Amino acid sequence: MANIVLASGSPRRQELLRLMGVTEFDIRVPETKEDYPAGLSPRQVVEYISREKADAAAKLCTPEEIVITADTMVFLDESRLGKPADQADALRMLTALQGRRHTVCTGVTVRQGDRCLTESESTEVFFRPASQAELLGYIATGEPMDKAGAYGIQGKGSLLVEKIDGDFFNVMGLPVLRLSWMLAQFGVRFFD
Repeated sequence: MANIVLASGSPRRQELLRLMGVTEFDIRVPETKEDYPAGLSPRQVVEYISREKADAAAKLCTPEEIVITADTMVFLDESRLGKPADQADALRMLTALQGRRHTVCTGVTVRQGDRCLTESESTEVFFRPASQAELLGYIATGEPMDKAGAYGIQGKGSLLVEKIDGDFFNVMGLPVLRLSWMLAQFGVRFFD
């Protein structure tokens, strides 16, 4: 298997890459801004930022290395919900999400030298209605503070999720099936 570089400091993405069977990879996190042009759709936004991250990461890698970058965002009615600034911001986000459907989009880029492939995955997530006391209790766990949309589906945040339509792993931050298809185009196979 070619040398793979995950250009992300996310422990969840590292865990998911290992789950796929990629046990040896380097982590190199480039400095990037998450700015994007106005007027892009949610999928276009995460694809754009993922490509920008890949361009920055390529400067830290050799042309032979396969670089993986990703960007995950939560959108409620086309409005982006990033990571909460503080507990009050987390409560604002979780209150807006409760009892409603929202979309989690992840843009993924695989790059090797000048060859670059970018795709995205969208998953619909449905939150159950929750009381303010429940939301405050969840916020008190500290889990929401470093996650887009102020929740982690793989942790206690799962207790707020009624159902999903789409890739569960995408909501965690890395659509593993889509990434496996992309890596196959770079000669990385998982079942051969």
